[in-house]
Amino acid sequence: MTEPSTLRVLVVDDHPIMRYGIAAIIQTRSDMTVVAQTGTATGAVQLFREHSPDITLMDLRLPDRSGVDAIRAIRQFAPQARFIVLTTYEGDEDIHQALEAGARGYLIKGMPHEALIDAIRKVCAGGRFVPPPVVRALESRLPDGELSSREKEVLSLLVRGKSNREIAKELSIKEATVKSHVSVILMRLNVADRTQAVITALQRGLAHL
Repeated sequence: MTEPSTLRVLVVDDHPIMRYGIAAIIQTRSDMTVVAQTGTATGAVQLFREHSPDITLMDLRLPDRSGVDAIRAIRQFAPQARFIVLTTYEGDEDIHQALEAGARGYLIKGMPHEALIDAIRKVCAGGRFVPPPVVRALESRLPDGELSSREKEVLSLLVRGKSNREIAKELSIKEATVKSHVSVILMRLNVADRTQAVITALQRGLAHL
């Protein structure tokens, strides 16, 4: 039976090897235990309801929904839930969305094992764990760089190589409206053309391939 002082952890990652590796690291600690693992956002919500973990390690890219969606869904019925995002993505938009959803820690995969353990302990104690590279990425975020939901849709289609005409057809809007959206996107991303917009979007996590 688990000691009351033991930190109970839920691990959410769609790569089994990564998931098992993270769990193995945690299980070596006498004050921590992994209560459940899953590779989907739906599984994360279900397992959180079942186990009520002290901390959830959440990947951002999951096959059914995003990790941010899972965080929001869980916080609707468990607003006190604590999350650490564990991901390969370092774009400022990814970080912003995760922290805005309620994550209190943000770890980039590849950081030392001790960073993971420190993050779990700090967040469980009520603190935050946002390492310097993540802070720098957030600081570089332009305050007026916020895109509307429609602009994000247009941008994601730009990233997929769609022309204005193709975007207009897919979104059922006029081509002139698409051109207007593209102009606003270029201005807000502070870039000169569509190619730079795509590169910036991928770097910042505003869109993904």
